[in-house]
Amino acid sequence: MNDTFRLGGDLDVHRLGFGAMRLPSKDGMGGPARDPETSRAVLRRAVELGVNHLDTADFYVSDNAAVRANTLIREALHPYPSDLVIATKVGPIVRSDGFSHGTAADMRGLVEANLDSLGLDRLDLVYLRIGAMAPPHGESLAERFEALAALREEGLIHHLGLSNVDARHLTEARAIAPVVAVQNQFAAGSGEADLLASCEEARIAFVPFFPVGGGRNVDDKGLAEVAARHGATVPQIGLARLLASSPVALAIPGTGSLSHLEENMAVASLTLTEQDLADLG
Repeated sequence: MNDTFRLGGDLDVHRLGFGAMRLPSKDGMGGPARDPETSRAVLRRAVELGVNHLDTADFYVSDNAAVRANTLIREALHPYPSDLVIATKVGPIVRSDGFSHGTAADMRGLVEANLDSLGLDRLDLVYLRIGAMAPPHGESLAERFEALAALREEGLIHHLGLSNVDARHLTEARAIAPVVAVQNQFAAGSGEADLLASCEEARIAFVPFFPVGGGRNVDDKGLAEVAARHGATVPQIGLARLLASSPVALAIPGTGSLSHLEENMAVASLTLTEQDLADLG
């Protein structure tokens, strides 16, 4: 298995990256704050272990935005290693009075907020995130994506991606500007196979979130049997299966724990056999 992927044709990233959602809070977005120093230590250790693809968002925050993922990244890693690729998402607007979906007119402000919080002049990769937890089938993303494409032309963004979309959204967006990555919930819907096939054909990275349950217990007999065979954990085998599923698949497991980080990164040394993959279905 190739352990690197050329994102957008010019950014070489390790296929095993890191997701920052759980850095501000162990409960994900909006939960009680973690100890910021521990989260900064996790980031520094991730880079030491070879991570050069970080996935984040300006709306990854703890309760009352007391701790923010982007701020932690800047404090821990700036000035950034030359090979570090930071991907972020825009679309959702999270305020103290609730959650809303940004419009085309909001895109510049959301991009500038990420530039400011990360301490960057240009963002490596910006995903347009639409909908809630499932792709909003039938909803057009054209105006929002056109706004991001204009910011790309200005030089504020290097590459563009899509998050929480279906195959029609991908086609719609690619008619406007190049798409280098798609970030969707793993096996989120009936159109996922078609979407992955489209990504493979165009060499677009497919970057699932919650690939092995999003921190929830996973009850899967096949995963458990293969894990026992390798002396590994079920989440480790889940990540290894994801990476083996497609040459365009990237993994971004996230954690605020140093021990869990070490466990996730050990997946790089796991090689699933043909029998393992057959048993996993």
